[in-house]
Amino acid sequence: MDETTVIEKLALRDGFAGQRMFVVPRPTVHAALARPVTSRLLVTDAGLFPHAAHHGRLREGGASQHILMLCTGGTGWCRTPDGRFAVQRGDAVLLPAAVPHEYAASEDDPWTLWWLHFVGLDSEELVRTAHQAAGGPLSHLRDPAPVAGLVSQVIDALDSGTAGGLVRATGAAWNALAQLIATGRRTPGPALSPVEQAVEHLRATTPRRTSVEALAAMVGLSPSQLNAVFRQQIGVPPLRYQSDLRMARARELLDSTELAIAAIAFRCGYDDPLYFSRQFTRTHGLAPTAYRTRTK
Repeated sequence: MDETTVIEKLALRDGFAGQRMFVVPRPTVHAALARPVTSRLLVTDAGLFPHAAHHGRLREGGASQHILMLCTGGTGWCRTPDGRFAVQRGDAVLLPAAVPHEYAASEDDPWTLWWLHFVGLDSEELVRTAHQAAGGPLSHLRDPAPVAGLVSQVIDALDSGTAGGLVRATGAAWNALAQLIATGRRTPGPALSPVEQAVEHLRATTPRRTSVEALAAMVGLSPSQLNAVFRQQIGVPPLRYQSDLRMARARELLDSTELAIAAIAFRCGYDDPLYFSRQFTRTHGLAPTAYRTRTK
C-alpha cells in the first residue's frame, strides 16, 4: 500500500449533529501493522458523537479491536461479563477485543461520547494494565477534558489522510491510555469547572486551534453555553482567548529568538504569514518586525 494512501472519512447521514467519524481503510491498517511504531499501537477508527440519542451497540462476540469510550456529557450504560454499570460524565470505558458487550445512551440524557478502536502488539497489555489500575473496565476521570483532547488529536491526525497522520494518532492514543493507567481509581480533589477545564486544555494545546464545538463537547456543554460562561468568567469568548494565547507566544518568540516572521507564524499555528502579521498588528498596534525592533 502506497505511503500516501488517503484515510477515508465516513459521515453517517442519519448520525448526530456535529459528529465526526473516521475509519482507516482495512488495506491501510494491514500495511501500517507491518511498519515500526504503528505495529505497536494503531488506531483503526475514531470519532465524536455529541448528544448521541438512541446510540447503542450489541456485540455478542465482542469487537475485533479494543475500544475506548469517554463520556464528557450526559449518561448511558454498559454491560460486559463483569456486569452492568452506569456511565456518566468523566467515565472512561475500555472494552477488550473479543469480549461480549452491550452499551447504549440513556433516553433522558444521552451521552456525548469520544471513542476510538485500536489494535497492535502492545494494545492487549495496555488494556490489561488499565483494567488492573481501575479494577475493571470503568475508570473515572476528575477532569476528562485532557483525554478528550487527545482523542480529538487522534481524529485530527486521521483527518490529515497520511501515513504520518497514523503515527501522530498512535502517539495521541498512547498518551490517552497512559493517562487512564495513571489515573486508576483515584479521583483526588474537587472537580474542575467546565471553564477551568476548557482553559487548561487551550493552554496545554497552544498553538493548535480547537473549535468551539469540540471544546464544548470536551467539557460537557453546548457551544452556546460554553461561549456564554467563558465570556462571563474569562471576559472574552474561547476563540479570542485562543488567539490571545497564540499572540502571547508570538511576542515571546519575537523577543527571545531571531526566527524569521514566517517561522514564528508557523510555530504560533498560522499557515499564512501575511494573515499572522495582520492579526498581530491588529492586536498590538505594531507589525511583527516593528515590534521586534522597538526601543526597549
